[in-house]
Amino acid sequence: MATTPEKSAAPAAPKPAKQAAPEVLQCERLDFTDLVPEDRPRAQSMKGFDDCYTDIVDYIIRCTHKIWDERDVGLIYTHYTHNCVLYGTMGTMYNREDVVRDTIQRLVSLPERRGMATQVIWKGNDVDGFYTSHLVTGSGRHSQNGHYGPATGRPFVSRTVADCMVFENKIYREWVVADQMAIIRQLGLDPHAFAEKIAATKLSQGLTSLDIGENGLMMGQYPPSELPLDTSIAETDLERKTLEWLHAAYNRKMFGVLRDVYAPTVMYHGPLMKELYGVTAVSHQMIGLVGAIPDAVFMPQHVCSVDCVEGGTKVAVRWVMEGHHLGFGGLESLGDPTGKRIQVMGMSHFHYKDGRIVDDWTVYDELSMLVQVKLAQLADRPAVADIEG
Repeated sequence: MATTPEKSAAPAAPKPAKQAAPEVLQCERLDFTDLVPEDRPRAQSMKGFDDCYTDIVDYIIRCTHKIWDERDVGLIYTHYTHNCVLYGTMGTMYNREDVVRDTIQRLVSLPERRGMATQVIWKGNDVDGFYTSHLVTGSGRHSQNGHYGPATGRPFVSRTVADCMVFENKIYREWVVADQMAIIRQLGLDPHAFAEKIAATKLSQGLTSLDIGENGLMMGQYPPSELPLDTSIAETDLERKTLEWLHAAYNRKMFGVLRDVYAPTVMYHGPLMKELYGVTAVSHQMIGLVGAIPDAVFMPQHVCSVDCVEGGTKVAVRWVMEGHHLGFGGLESLGDPTGKRIQVMGMSHFHYKDGRIVDDWTVYDELSMLVQVKLAQLADRPAVADIEG
């Protein structure tokens, strides 16, 4: 009996290829329009964040642009908590209204300023919260009267790093280090007169110093090398390595370690918009800072890192130095040693490739240090007057 051949099953339609989830944005190679896309799917879980934000880098770049460049200052009310704390090099703000007021004042003084995202180093998630370290290169022109005085019409460029702790769309703690001395010098202003004006205002508010604690370099009679190095804030071997060599250089004064840490071709992007090349230049800048404050203790406050599309890894460190102005160094505006206490809050971004640093972005504000010296000197005047009287 003849058999009827079975019909062959129709080939199954091919399943559409599953598209890979987009990676978290990085600033280095993207144009601004690619950093604030309109139709990009979410790259990571962002519970509690506004729908327009696709990842944490998009969030910090986009909201900064909206507030500062598009002048939507009112977004601070939906992007900062009412009791946010903002730590700056000239003092601390403890509520959202002060952040709003300060933002408006800066926009008044520099209405043409534009802040361009240079890089964002981050860690965290939407359950535990995010931490971002956002390096911004700002440029513009001093075209309006304000806290810098009468408009000079001069152009300027400076760097700022803002570290933010973020949870469900709101920043609740922020540290900002802006290189204000770079702006002062480019505008042709007298840094001493400007610093003394700020110091006089601080003194009238009852402040006699901006110090935050006692110096801890010498523990009893032990040498600096015995200072305990706490690497508990590090989460990776590279982060721990970074804290170790910073401790060796700043606290133990073993500057020779830089030859092993930095690549021979390293570029140093420093305060006052310095652009320097080579290990010797980096070493000179570090020794210059320590030379002005030779008894300072270097204390890292936070560290995080991300793999970089340019290759290698970028590490961000927020740090504080405390000591006294006891020597000559790279801080030229401070002049002869005054013996006054100085606190330095700084931010550094290091780009490692093949185990060595090829780029170093370090920001601290020499103007803040000059203000601290002036404030201490103003506070001394009544005592001197009493003695002379």
